[in-house]
Amino acid sequence: MEVVDKFCYLGDMLSVDGDADAAVEAGIRIGWNKFRQLVSLLTNRDISLIRRGRLYSSCVRSSMLHGSETWPVRKENEVALQRAERRMVRWMCSVNVKDRVPSKELRERLGIDDRPIILILHQHRLRRYGHVLRKEDTDWVKKCMEYEVEGSRPRGRPKRTWREVVQKDCQNVI
Repeated sequence: MEVVDKFCYLGDMLSVDGDADAAVEAGIRIGWNKFRQLVSLLTNRDISLIRRGRLYSSCVRSSMLHGSETWPVRKENEVALQRAERRMVRWMCSVNVKDRVPSKELRERLGIDDRPIILILHQHRLRRYGHVLRKEDTDWVKKCMEYEVEGSRPRGRPKRTWREVVQKDCQNVI
């Protein structure tokens, strides 16, 4: 067998180091590919902004966030996702950054969820966490949440785990 640093499994990128960088990059790339496939519809002035927004939400945003429930994202990953979504929304509304129209207003024009993509990512992650908590104690997914890796850790700050990210999401909601 060939040893690789990262590979695609069921549409999600998994990497050896356990961070979400490769997965977020792949999600953004997939989102842009879907956007380019639909750009003739998403920028068509004969189609209402509301319909374009629905098409964007159902096809582009959902494909960009596919598998995001398990990503232990960092601030840089969140910024990259927000930047990609803002660029797509501005392109659909034919608005430049120089026009200084807030992204929230553009999302309202399109009729899409007025929350930023990061809050939607948090919601997906918390929904997944609820599913895992409701599983039986003998289920392997729930056992993986409790698993502790034996051995010494390398120097430096340890990487954030998915559980730590979810706990932070829970604190932000409350």
